[in-house]
Amino acid sequence: MRIDSVELERIAVRQSQYPDSGKMEFLLVGRSNVGKSSFINALIGRKNFARTSSKPGKTQTLNFYLINKDFYLIDVPGYGYANVSKSIYKKLGLMIEEYIKSRGNLSHVFLLIDYRHKPTSDDVLMYNFLKYYNLDTTVIATKYDKVNMKDRTLRDKDILSELKIDSFIHFSSTTKKGREEVYKIIEEKLNK
Repeated sequence: MRIDSVELERIAVRQSQYPDSGKMEFLLVGRSNVGKSSFINALIGRKNFARTSSKPGKTQTLNFYLINKDFYLIDVPGYGYANVSKSIYKKLGLMIEEYIKSRGNLSHVFLLIDYRHKPTSDDVLMYNFLKYYNLDTTVIATKYDKVNMKDRTLRDKDILSELKIDSFIHFSSTTKKGREEVYKIIEEKLNK
């Protein structure tokens, strides 16, 4: 897949603000600080297009990135960040749930988890939430390059058993490992 154009077309907090183009949408969900912005930048081949932050919990809107004027990548607020007040955390959760329940053109979800750690209870909860809504979901294990070779077998087992899945994609925004596999999923959806 070749990325020719990228624009942050829309920032939304409610359904009335979503784009109405009907183009396919690919949702990115994951814990705060899992590397969603780095994942987006690696996919689109731009260094700092999606802003990365050392401070978790920065994204508090739905960000609609229009790719090749053909489809959207949707970045949503991360979950599991303790320094966000309970009322804001609840509001963010409802915002994400509204999007998931209302979007007929939501084509696929990429659930990003941090490969350096065992999936958290929040990761398991989110995966089960996505399955409850029968959403096509691919688990992406980010920061793959930060785990030693000798620890990778254990990490793989942890992810497969905790989430009760058969496979997932190892991803590194540094080496671009896994990028082609993600492109393939997007292309297959676009060509259906």
